[in-house]
Amino acid sequence: MLSDYINHDCYRVIGKKITLVNFFKAYRNQGFRYLFFMRLSHFYRKNPFIYIFSRMMMRHYSYKFGFQIPSSTKIGKGLYFSHFGTVVINENVTMGENCNVNHNVTIGRQNRGSKKGSPTIGNFVWFGTGCVVVGKINIGNNVLIAPNSYVNFDVPSNSVVIGNPARIIEKENPTEDYINQTLLK
Repeated sequence: MLSDYINHDCYRVIGKKITLVNFFKAYRNQGFRYLFFMRLSHFYRKNPFIYIFSRMMMRHYSYKFGFQIPSSTKIGKGLYFSHFGTVVINENVTMGENCNVNHNVTIGRQNRGSKKGSPTIGNFVWFGTGCVVVGKINIGNNVLIAPNSYVNFDVPSNSVVIGNPARIIEKENPTEDYINQTLLK
């Protein structure tokens, strides 16, 4: 249900459940604004007025803030953009709940080879500035991908990925204090 997604997204931004006042507080955040219209266009594909209006707003905010995320992308509740600017997520990506995406992040498709396809990402994943995640790979739950890392391999849960070429470091609760203000089920 759309309201559940927006409630989680709002909570990630301001740490409070959605009310009309809290919605407008969260709406000041550029990432929330883009995500709101992305969710509208995703949930109201069959309503031409809402769909066209939300797509126009997505296009406007895409140029203004640098987000390139199609509304058909499967993104779980509670996505949070730490900063606005050049975030590219392929439409075939599947992303879990309560993920953080910083600026200059690319989560994309690999077009050839054994890893041809797009990533599947778990819950509570933090993407550092400038990281690139590509290919038909699986990123587990509770994973921190360090800034400027290039990831084109599977990453198990409870890990830190660091470097280029990237390496995996197993760590207990790696996203602690990185992913906060979440509404748990």
